[in-house]
This record gives sequence, C-alpha cells and structure tokens, in this order.
Amino acid sequence: MTALPAELPVLPSWDTPVVAPSLVLAPGPVPVSIYADEVWSLAPLVANPSAARPGLDWSRFPALVLPQVQLAAWMMINSSLPASVLVGHPTWHSRLGPAGIHQSVLRWQRFCVWLHRQEGGGLHAVTEEVWVSWAGHLARQPGASRGNVTKDLVALTRLWAFDAAGPAPSGMAMPPWHRLGVDDFLPRTPSAGRGENSTEVISPATMGPLLIWALRVVDDFSDDILAAWAESLRISDAAVRTPATPESKARLKSFLQDLIDRSQPVPSRSNAGCRHALANTYIAARAGCPSTQVNNLLSTEPWQHLLAYVDANPGPCPLATPITGRIDGEPWTAFIDFTETRELMRHLGTACFIVLAYLTGMRPAEVLGLQAGCCPEVASGWHLIYGREFKNAFDEDGNHHSAGRLREVPWVAIPPVVRAIRVLESLVPADRLLFDATAHTFVNAPTRSTASLRFTGLHSRIEAFAAWASGLARALGRDGEVVPDDPHGPIGLARFRRTLAWHIARRPGGLVALAIQYGHMRTTVSGGYAARGRDGIHQMLDIESARATADTLTTLHDDLARGVGISGPAARRAIHAAAQAPSFAGSIRTHRQARDILGNPALTVYDNPRSMLMCVYNRERALCHRLDADDAPRLDRCRPSCANIARTDHHAVQLLQHAQVLEKQAASEAVPDPLADRLARRAVQLRAIANCHEHDRIHQQEPTS
Repeated sequence: MTALPAELPVLPSWDTPVVAPSLVLAPGPVPVSIYADEVWSLAPLVANPSAARPGLDWSRFPALVLPQVQLAAWMMINSSLPASVLVGHPTWHSRLGPAGIHQSVLRWQRFCVWLHRQEGGGLHAVTEEVWVSWAGHLARQPGASRGNVTKDLVALTRLWAFDAAGPAPSGMAMPPWHRLGVDDFLPRTPSAGRGENSTEVISPATMGPLLIWALRVVDDFSDDILAAWAESLRISDAAVRTPATPESKARLKSFLQDLIDRSQPVPSRSNAGCRHALANTYIAARAGCPSTQVNNLLSTEPWQHLLAYVDANPGPCPLATPITGRIDGEPWTAFIDFTETRELMRHLGTACFIVLAYLTGMRPAEVLGLQAGCCPEVASGWHLIYGREFKNAFDEDGNHHSAGRLREVPWVAIPPVVRAIRVLESLVPADRLLFDATAHTFVNAPTRSTASLRFTGLHSRIEAFAAWASGLARALGRDGEVVPDDPHGPIGLARFRRTLAWHIARRPGGLVALAIQYGHMRTTVSGGYAARGRDGIHQMLDIESARATADTLTTLHDDLARGVGISGPAARRAIHAAAQAPSFAGSIRTHRQARDILGNPALTVYDNPRSMLMCVYNRERALCHRLDADDAPRLDRCRPSCANIARTDHHAVQLLQHAQVLEKQAASEAVPDPLADRLARRAVQLRAIANCHEHDRIHQQEPTS
C-alpha cells in the first residue's frame, strides 16, 4: 500500500478529512470536506490565485462502484502513485494537481457509467476484456483524438493503481495498455497539435485599436476614473450617514419639486425592466438627505407620480470631478456619470490586464499572480517585474506546484507596463494581488480574498471593454479606432502572448499604431525577460520568426513562378532561397522546426514592407549591424546601399505609389517650402530606385550562376 500522511487513518471513516492537513496549500482559512460529503472540494490543494477551485461530485456515479472509486480518489489526493507504476513512464507525475485530479475522476465517471450500462457490476468485475472493450468504444467516438483517448487510458491506469494500492483493493485487472503501451488502443488518425503555438493570433485589425484604447485608459483616463470613483464612494457614504430629519425631508421635496416645475430631467439610472428608476443615492447626496428618505417619499400618495415623470424625463448624474484626460487636445468625455463609475473601474482594471498581458509576454496566470510591490522603482535602467510562474513549476519529484515558484529571471517592464502596475497598486492594499477578486468587484467595502479574478470573468470583461471602447470611438467620431470582432472568435486571455510574438517577429519597427519600438522589444523580450525553460517566450518568438520566413519565401516562390521580376544585389540569393520553399511548406509548430529554418543561412529572407524591400540577410554584409553581429537583421535600420537588399515588381509598384503621394504633398500650398523640397527630393529618389529595378530586374528562369 502507498504511504499516507501520518495524520490520516489507514481506512477512512465518514468524518475523515478528504485532504490531509499537511497537504493543504491554500493561503488563509479554507473549509476541508469530509469523506461523507457528496461533493469533495479540492480548494485546499489550490494555491494559484487565478486557478479554478474544482470539486468531485459523487452524485453521478453508479451506487455499485461508488465506494471503490471514492477510496481510490481519496488515495490519489493523499498519496503518491506507486513507484512501480511509474517505471517506463518518465513523463508521468506521481501526484496530480487539483485540476488533474478533477479531470481524472471525470474520466473515471464516464467509464463507470458505461460499465453500469453494460451490466458489468463493480470494479471487481473489470477484466482485461472489459478494458479492451472500453478503449475501443473511446476510439470509435466521433472526433476522438489520440491525445484525449490517451488521457482517458492513463486516468484509468491511475484508478487501477490507486485501487490496488489502497487498504481494500477490488481486484480489478491491470489495464492492458499499461503493459503493452497505449498506441494500439488509440484512434488511427493523429490529432492536430495544440497549445500556445497553435493558438490563433489576434487579428492586427482588432489588436491595434484594442491596445490603443487600453493604453489611453491607463495613461490618459485613469486619473479621471479614479477621482470619479473616490467621489462616488464619498457620495454613497454621505447618503448613508446623513441623519433623517424633517429638514432633510423638506430639502428633498424642494429639490425634486424644483426639477418638475422647470420640466427638467431627474437624475436616474437604468433599470432591469427597461424603465428608468430614480438614482436614489445621487439624489440623496444632492438634496442633503439619507437615501432611505428618497425611497419612503415614493410610497406617499402625493409623490407616486414621480416614477412616471422620471421615466419620461430621465436625467444624468454628473459628478463634479474635472476631466483632465485628452484625445487630440479635447476632453474624452464631458463628465463622468455617478452610475457608470463601477463599470469604468472594471474597464480600468481590464485595460491594465491587456497592457500587462500583451506588452510583457506573460501567461494569463502569471499576470493574475502578480502582487502589489512586484515592480519596485529604480534609480536608472529598466524596471523589473518579480512574480511567480506556474506552468513549469515542479517539485523534486516532478509534480506540479500549485503555488508556482518565483521566476528566476524577472520580466522587463517598458513604461506603459509600469504605469499599468502603478494604477493597479492604487486599487488594492499593499499586500494584495494586483487583480484581487474582491477588490476588483468594486463594492464599497470589499472583503479580503486570496484569489484573483478568474479566467472566465476576465474573458467577459475583455469583451465588454472592447464593446465600450468601440462605443466611445463612435461617439467621438473616431470610426477608425472601433475594435472589430476578431475573425477567429473571442479575444480571450491566452492569445495575447502569442500575438506579441507574432507582431515582434513579423512587424519589426512597430505596427500597432503606437510609439512602441518592436524592433527594440525583440532584443528586450528575448534577452531580458524570456524564460530559461523550454516554454519561454523566446521560443515562441523563434517559431513566429520561422513562420514569417516561411511565408515570405512561399510568397516569393509563387511570385517568381508567375514571372514576377526581382532586382538588387541579393536578387540571385533570394531566387535560390525561394526555390527551397516547397520543402518546408506547411505548419511550423515546434521549436526544433523553427530552429532548423532560422539556422539555415540560405533561408534568411525577411520582407520589410515599411522600406519597400526584402532583406536576404548575411550578417557579414549587413549595414544594420555596424558595431555588432546578430543572427537577424534590424529591419528598422535598413540602409539603401546594403548588399542584402532585393526588390520584386511589387516593391517597385509601392515605390512609385509612395513617390506619387509625396509629390502631391510637396505641391500643396499648406506645406512650407523647405519641407516641400525635402518631399520632392525623396520622391525623385524613390522613382530612381523603381527605374533601376525596371532596368536590372531578372527572372527565375534566367541562369543564376
């Protein structure tokens, strides 16, 4: 039998704790289920503030197998997998985390329900033939993938192992795949890869406006929102603390009657029934009375008509706080309404998450695990963010640490990230999580929490933020900054990290309409805060760079095959590289595949649409690295005389189009003469480059030696 913690009995009784006290990881007090409970909470095993707190629901298990399965689950929670079971399975963990335990029991449940329908009896009746039959059933399911079926079979191996190692084994047979391997029991068609590298990037058309508004809210609107929130709390407190007196009631009647006499709108709030209701708290603060007197007044006969009047004449609840935030020199709003302060605070927290998740490359759980004080001030140099990582946090036995571990290499924070952290620190107490769940509900008196916002809730907040930002863009006449729906579905949380890598690899110099230097960030990301583990963002950057290279070569190969011409000192090297494009056509999902492409000097072709050229990179000839040598070009430093330049007919067309735009600008009377001269000279240069291309262009079929 496997070793149990000393404080647990060999055979559990009805009041035995489900989780041994020595195994409780959750910070702060947390209730521990007992063995007789119908639902066993796994929250005591969760230390990650953003992780779910699952529970094991026993109500759906057939009664005949329930005692045996419960005992196996109790063993799995409180003890390690026997060492003999781990032999030959180096990637298995001797202990599972709460999510793994929950998923395993769900897979046990599916098997037990199927077994019950087959009239197979209890676990003691499970033979090798029963296991084979169940594996075949799984493999035949529509859409069954090898990965999911493997997880099912491994989970059932754990059921057998913990049952056999427990104090009352059922005698069920060993699953045959534990002895023979799982391959013969899996569906034939391999499933597509999953994980971060197969996650769709957020469309640039969506990510650009989304980040613009997130940065605006953090940098320009946050002071206004925080001041309005403080004022709304003051008003709410005054509405509660003001004593009810005949004088305060008289002030209330006078305030409302004056509005009615002048046919003015009455401060109101939206109501769930699509009607407008009185903004009781705001009115109480304006009139100098408690909010209870507003409610009581409505119940008196002379004032029962007030609701109908308010429904026909709804008015705003403007706060007196000044608006300091500007967009192109104009206030972003005329005022902040008392009824929208809580929503704006949620949008402010969401904007901070977007800035952190996108501009640091952190995983969502790493962002949600940050605490106040994680980014101390520095006298000079870069700010650093100290936090925990969860995905690759394992103990000496290879088991996952729910609490994560302190990251050895801190993240580097650029100024917008530091600003977002400072805003978040103003929302939570000094020792709390930056995304503390209760603090971010924005109620008047939040209770203390050890959990952060959950993924599902934050997912909804991001969608709500995008909708709010789009509404504000339309209201301000900035239709080009509306956040369109992403073609691949909801924005979610995990896509920010991959999108950052995509933009750095494919849009050097900065695409997202901001003054963020992605060319410089490439060095910062991979050198300053890339993880040392195998899943660091530097590997994702390599994969995205390799994909960009493959796409560039595939496009060039197709263009050359259609007769498109190419010129420049590196034209023949580009033709040679494009000829190899079919050999690596297809998806690039692994870091090894990426390094094979990036490490091949014959394939180093980079498109640079901003400079209207391609770079066929050879670091010995590169002018973008004069004092240093690098394996990749600095596309924001392209020099016209560089020997690595090549241009196609498409680039020549772009040169002529841009020259035409410059010529029109130079001819405008609104442009000063010195600037017009510079624009005209630049247009002449672009036309000369296009003419040289037309004269020197070669084609793929021409000899290359």
